[in-house]
Amino acid sequence: MNKVRRVSKPWGYELHWATTDRYVGKILHVEAGHALSLQYHTVKDETIYVYSGRLLYEIEQDGKLVKQEMGPGDSMRVTPLTVHRITAIEDTDVLEASTPELDDVVRLKDRYGRVPNESS
Repeated sequence: MNKVRRVSKPWGYELHWATTDRYVGKILHVEAGHALSLQYHTVKDETIYVYSGRLLYEIEQDGKLVKQEMGPGDSMRVTPLTVHRITAIEDTDVLEASTPELDDVVRLKDRYGRVPNESS
């Protein structure tokens, strides 16, 4: 049996329920009003699925950040080098399937001070 790992985040938490050398499965619980970093990945390829709640998803398309609301049943693939961010409109649970590069996060903006030398 796999051990589920809970990782606390300033916006909620992650449950890593599958971790192998080929893929990772996570549940992201994002509390209402909180947001992940505006970020991209150099190698990591991921797909998200909104399981419950509602969120505002920002993703770079043609060099511009496009915002769209997502709810249960909506999904989005994020390929490497694509800038993106999740902001929860209400408490939201997101399923994420990705390649296993968990530390491959380049933060551009962050509400919680995790971007060095960022001016607010």
